[in-house]
Amino acid sequence: MDSFYQLAMASLLGLGTTSSSMLEAAIGLYVPFSKRPLACLLAFAAGALISALAIELAYEGAQSLHHQGFNARAAWAFVSAGFAAGAVIYYSGSLFLEKKGAAVRYVTQFREYALARKQADANERIKLLATCDLMRHLPAEQIEQILPCIHSRHLDKTEILFKAGDPGDALYIIARGKVEVLTDGLRGADAGGAIAQLGERHAFGEMSLLSGGPRTATIRAFEDTDLLKIVKEDFDRLVAADRQLANAVKRMSHQRAISNLSAGGTDAALWAKVASGSLDHLNRHETGKMLTVAANGAGMAIVFGNILDTIPGCLVIGAKFTAFGNLSLTLMLGMFLGGIPEAAASASMLTKAGYRAAIFGLWSSVLFAGVVAAAAGKAFIGGSDAPVAIFAQAVAGGAVLALVAHAMIPVALEEGGSLVVLPTIAGFLFALYLALAESFI
Repeated sequence: MDSFYQLAMASLLGLGTTSSSMLEAAIGLYVPFSKRPLACLLAFAAGALISALAIELAYEGAQSLHHQGFNARAAWAFVSAGFAAGAVIYYSGSLFLEKKGAAVRYVTQFREYALARKQADANERIKLLATCDLMRHLPAEQIEQILPCIHSRHLDKTEILFKAGDPGDALYIIARGKVEVLTDGLRGADAGGAIAQLGERHAFGEMSLLSGGPRTATIRAFEDTDLLKIVKEDFDRLVAADRQLANAVKRMSHQRAISNLSAGGTDAALWAKVASGSLDHLNRHETGKMLTVAANGAGMAIVFGNILDTIPGCLVIGAKFTAFGNLSLTLMLGMFLGGIPEAAASASMLTKAGYRAAIFGLWSSVLFAGVVAAAAGKAFIGGSDAPVAIFAQAVAGGAVLALVAHAMIPVALEEGGSLVVLPTIAGFLFALYLALAESFI
């Protein structure tokens, strides 16, 4: 009966610790809030958690091992291995879920995800442009101007892109597949009269853009083909805005004919490397577009991300509970206070991602996970000084420490700036005082 009572109490502690998330989700949805005070609160919670993990888990665990015959080095290695394992488990799981869409919960994680996506997508285009006859002559520093102007276009096999005589509306570069160049409308194709076949990295369509005249040939997809497209308005704007760019385009246009394209160049790799260096920020349009794309179908990833953030701390809270006289107050305080601004910031991001109606459902998973994790901590790793139990607590502690470094501190800095240094120290010192006051009784 006593064990059932303690299990029930541990579950209630888990519920109480995570209950702040539901309250602040509502504030994030319906109440205008100042980001800086919440950021300072989050920083205070991070400092308190660091102190609690250092004293209540790492130090006390090492002391317990020392009483069982471990020397200082062995006890440190044992506890450190547990913390390292927990950090790796949490971080690996977090990265996996963020790639599935859970990154939309926090602005810092989403920005990291979005920049990685932008870099990966842009690198493919950079490699293509770096070996394209027309574009490889452009200055590498112009890549930031050129990339936003590039759009995708797909052609099915035998689909006509444009016909001879059509007005020139865009420049095209072949990303994948092949196209045929036909002369006199479609009659050349019917008679087997294709004059050229263009493959990956070949550019075409620039002649009519420069001359202002109609298309001089018909382009038909030889197979399923993906194209990169720069529309006339963007092409004209880029050329008009940059004389070096205009000269490069004209020089290349005079040096080539549409039937004699070639790709490659000894400086292609260097050009791509230099160009990649400018991809270090996102504009508002890109951020909004990636936020929508990343959030699409990411509901379960967000749920599991919330659960991943909740389980380690509640495991430790449940494991450390034996009676109300020795509650892990610093750890509970850090988790409770940390949940307030985290939930508010997450609610704001999830609203932008289109999850407004489901936010309370998503955050209710945090409450459930907190209850289950605290009960599991009490049942499986609590009430024992065995090395296995100490190691399990250290693993959970490492995961909490990884959460602090991966989410709490970056979000606090994002919302509050360098000011959050002070409440972080304050949280650490406050938690240290509580620990010392308890041990000195």
